[in-house]
Amino acid sequence: MIVRLNESIVEFPPYQMALKQPDGLLAIGAKLSPEWLIAAYKKGIFPWFNDDDDEILWWCPSERAVLVPGEMKVSKSLNKTLRSGKFEIKADYNFSEIINLCASSRNLHDTWITKNMIEAYCKLHELGISHSIGVYEEDKLVGGLYGISVGKFFCGESMFHLSRDASKIAFYFLQKYLKEHSYELIDCQIMNPHLKSLGVCSITREEFLIKVTINSNESNNLTKWVI
Repeated sequence: MIVRLNESIVEFPPYQMALKQPDGLLAIGAKLSPEWLIAAYKKGIFPWFNDDDDEILWWCPSERAVLVPGEMKVSKSLNKTLRSGKFEIKADYNFSEIINLCASSRNLHDTWITKNMIEAYCKLHELGISHSIGVYEEDKLVGGLYGISVGKFFCGESMFHLSRDASKIAFYFLQKYLKEHSYELIDCQIMNPHLKSLGVCSITREEFLIKVTINSNESNNLTKWVI
């Protein structure tokens, strides 16, 4: 039985109640307000559903894809691109455009970045909680990513590229920036071959939640990122 959330009380059930099939589905309902979203990420939970007409589904999978900042694998070709200097990197600039490009660059039936999700994360950006990295080539936005900063860990949500290696460049500068500012972990949510090639590894839900509990309450006054 799926737990239905009470909208008037910002509270999630214990992670042990996450269903086995589909893996990690914990609860249904509530809202995409800053209060609900912040509470979710502090407990290692994220929203993921297909359409604004659907109810919100909240997930906490049994395995989590993570990267320690500074431990990204950089291929020879990517290192060559980094050294070329042809890209300009901007943080927290044109957040709305980046999240919209993350949505539009995906297959129509393969995106969870709905209109309501875009509005919710733009609101978090106004509050200094959502952040973005943009990659520019000749003043044109060609790649980027966005996610949520909670204490000393960062929850990556999505990335896109319109130019070769542009999303990898964004990810490189993200993890570099986070290492420089003493972040402990990047949550990449669900493992895939692309993430694995960048050095992302899988850990158990229990291991991940221990790290989240330790780091989500660390002080973090970086409401505006500057690279």
